[in-house]
Amino acid sequence: MADKTLADVQREVDAYISQYKEGYFSPLAMLARLSEEVGELAREINHNFGPKPKKPDEADNSIELELGDILFIITCFANSLGIDLAEAHDKVMHKFNTRDSGRWTKKDGP
Repeated sequence: MADKTLADVQREVDAYISQYKEGYFSPLAMLARLSEEVGELAREINHNFGPKPKKPDEADNSIELELGDILFIITCFANSLGIDLAEAHDKVMHKFNTRDSGRWTKKDGP
């Protein structure tokens, strides 16, 4: 499973969504879903690293699952708009490697 490429993930999500008549949500609905999922991640981060412990009756979600939900929604978003996530990643990394090349202090060594 760890050997999946972003293209594999996009195909898997598309195969899942394509089996339903409703298909992908509208971009606005997906943005709302993404915002909801980011909020759930924030809640888990706060429970794990912040000052707010979980209540005894709260569901036992995990940061891993919340990040997975976010990845799913981002993949749906990209698929519905015809965006190749690997290409988007390459463009962003090029931006960081050029624009921000001297912004941070590099570690010594290899």
